Amino acid sequence: MRIFHILPNAVTELDLAATLDQVTLPAQGFVWLACARREFEVRQNDVQTLLQNLCNLQLVDLHISDLINNQLPSHYDYTSLYDVMVFRRLAAGQRPSDPNHPGEPLHVAPAAGGPPILRRIDTSPVGFAVMDRVLLTVHPTDCAVRDAYAAKLLQAASQESRAAGARLPTSPADLMLRVINQMVDGFLELRRELTHQLDHWQSELLNPRTRFNNWGALLDARLTLHYLDEVCEDQRAAIQDWIEALKTWPQAETPAEQRDRDLLQVRSRDVLEHIERVVHHVQRLEQSVETAVQMHFSVQSSRTNDIMRTLTVLTAVFLPLNLITGFFGMNFEFLPLIHNPTAFWWTFFSMIGIAIATALFFWRKRYLARSTR
Repeated sequence: MRIFHILPNAVTELDLAATLDQVTLPAQGFVWLACARREFEVRQNDVQTLLQNLCNLQLVDLHISDLINNQLPSHYDYTSLYDVMVFRRLAAGQRPSDPNHPGEPLHVAPAAGGPPILRRIDTSPVGFAVMDRVLLTVHPTDCAVRDAYAAKLLQAASQESRAAGARLPTSPADLMLRVINQMVDGFLELRRELTHQLDHWQSELLNPRTRFNNWGALLDARLTLHYLDEVCEDQRAAIQDWIEALKTWPQAETPAEQRDRDLLQVRSRDVLEHIERVVHHVQRLEQSVETAVQMHFSVQSSRTNDIMRTLTVLTAVFLPLNLITGFFGMNFEFLPLIHNPTAFWWTFFSMIGIAIATALFFWRKRYLARSTR
């Protein structure tokens, strides 16, 4: 568990050697409480007590269940005192937590099928409880997003970063959107590797000199991309619900508060635009896989047609030759040219002439030409 005091011009991480009862709200700014899912499940009573002390409220039981649930899709919910956002991430996979040691991963990761790049994508949900001056986030164990953004936040609070124009989050909602935006951008960094993997498969599928046998991995990729499409659609629906909820907030009392509200709207739309880019990319990858498979079978069908056409032409060329040999192979005593010493050569050269003439006829008809692809 990590606790931060986020002030207008500084960020301080509290020492967890102190008990949670000693955590207080700063005079300005807000508190960010970040914990692992298993840790939150074990210490939920302590967290509820801390929320009671900080903002005089507690999470309802259904929302606690949502934050603990590892299979819940992305969605948005609210009460009169706080908002809840569950957002499934698309990031590098992590190992599950150890039930006997909250916050620690298992030493052995479960086996997974499919191509390596898709095995790296983990869709574990991240929960956000947004209050007026407190943000509670529930992450998967050893969540890289939490640690990466915490380091980024501490760096932004330094004097050099503030002199360069870096702005700290102004509210728990602003911090939530920044963390979500970082999770979405994490998938955008993986799209180049995904594209390269699928391009490699397309080259193998369309290469006439190779025989593609990796159908199991390709099927796993299709199923995974379809699942990622569903995850992205849930993400987009959750952010759209959040944007609609922002429109129902009370009017700002001061110009500074109105400016922060407008920036929150802009950041929300920016996050939605990033999610739509991810949705478009995942759908394009899914269509690319489907197109590659269809093109593969089309090319295989074309090759089969070429082979059958060649065999048919060869059969047609040798058909009159078989007729001639069958005619002179009949067991009759009296046959034309049967005792003529030059009959064999006349028959032989006639058969060659018939074969060449037939082959030239089919060649002029382009039955022996290779199909252009």
